[in-house]
Amino acid sequence: MRINISLLCLLALLVTNAHAETDASAVQATQVQSAQPASKSQPVLLDAVAVVVNDDVITQDELDEKVTATIKQLQKQGTPLPQGDVLEKQMLERMIGDKLQLEYAKQTGVRVDETQLDLAISRVAEQNKFSGLAEFRARLEKDDVDYAKYREDVRNELIFTRLREREVESKLVISDAEVDAYLENKAKMGDTTEEFHLAHILVVVPEQASADKIKASLARADAAYAQLKAGADFAQVAAGTSDAKDALNGGDLGWRGSDRLPPAFLEVLHQLKPGETTEVMRSTSGFHILKLIATRSANAPVVITQTHARHILIKTSEIVSAAEAKKRILEIKQRIDAGADFAEQAKRYSEDGSAQQGGDLDWLSPGQTVPEFEAAMNKLQPKQMGMVQSQFGWHLIQVMARRDTDVSDQQKRQQARIAIGTFKSDEQYQDWQRQLRDRAFIEYHLNHQN
Repeated sequence: MRINISLLCLLALLVTNAHAETDASAVQATQVQSAQPASKSQPVLLDAVAVVVNDDVITQDELDEKVTATIKQLQKQGTPLPQGDVLEKQMLERMIGDKLQLEYAKQTGVRVDETQLDLAISRVAEQNKFSGLAEFRARLEKDDVDYAKYREDVRNELIFTRLREREVESKLVISDAEVDAYLENKAKMGDTTEEFHLAHILVVVPEQASADKIKASLARADAAYAQLKAGADFAQVAAGTSDAKDALNGGDLGWRGSDRLPPAFLEVLHQLKPGETTEVMRSTSGFHILKLIATRSANAPVVITQTHARHILIKTSEIVSAAEAKKRILEIKQRIDAGADFAEQAKRYSEDGSAQQGGDLDWLSPGQTVPEFEAAMNKLQPKQMGMVQSQFGWHLIQVMARRDTDVSDQQKRQQARIAIGTFKSDEQYQDWQRQLRDRAFIEYHLNHQN
């Protein structure tokens, strides 16, 4: 039985398989072996450099192993393989983008420590119904997945997520006027509860691209569309053409609500039947081709259960271990059990922004807190306290009350903000990645040409 990996795990596992069996000494070959004189009787084989990325390199061996492992992964998934050296070019571009982001993260202090990494992998294990990390690790190794490399790939995905949150999502501004306009436009479109299962092909247009560059990008998109019209498999064309990170997964976007799609795209999709594709469409990020796989109704509830809660947080860090944070939270709980005031303890000890409000988080709706916090909170009855560990540290939670609330209007506006934010975030994240690349020194070697 193969593991039903979550989205994060799938992404990490794809990269992990591609790195499997990599010989670490080969990566160091250009530095160590070039510094030592070659023996006359024993020739020294140097790992050829595929691309220079700032002060680092991607070697040909790294690229070859990635491509080989990815081909195996695509074959297991039943995804048709791209033609010729297209897959190699796609993989190389992804490796360049990943290396630039990891380099930027290191320069700007974005990191994931062992405690946070263990917690993330534990969540993956729980989602896949494993009793713990030991059982999960055993299954991965049984499937020929190197656990140490798997951990690093998950760490990298977490770093990418944090970079996106810091560089893009934290800077998003969504005005009430945008929300009003969005809701007005949705009302004009009619049914707003429809969802679409989509696949896409994206040909990126670099920021401030020249007319020739835009023309070349459009030519690539038109060529992809011509292949589709001639009967080519969409997943194969996506893997060979698309610049999106999901290209090697056939461009599958999964289910997207109508409120997460640009109005111009939504209008075109309403004219398609499942299995049909759009013509080439332009957005600020580049040229798109969408395939409609299926549609369904998504009737969102308007009555939700809200929880009024407060908490005390002791953060973990390089100085404060998880064990120490748990010990301090337990001591605070014991004092409150003995009669100390929760709010006063929160003001004195909590390391959360809610400390000055006595730890009061007000009324919380589903999805407003991290999963670990919400799951622990939902198990508590009013006036009960509980402890839980999250990515931030150890929490002491107390539930004050619960209520069922009609949040029709609020929910519509919140969903609108999320939808606008998702679209803006996608666009701005692609812009940020292009800017990161524009500032980088990238030099292709051998036969690798951009």
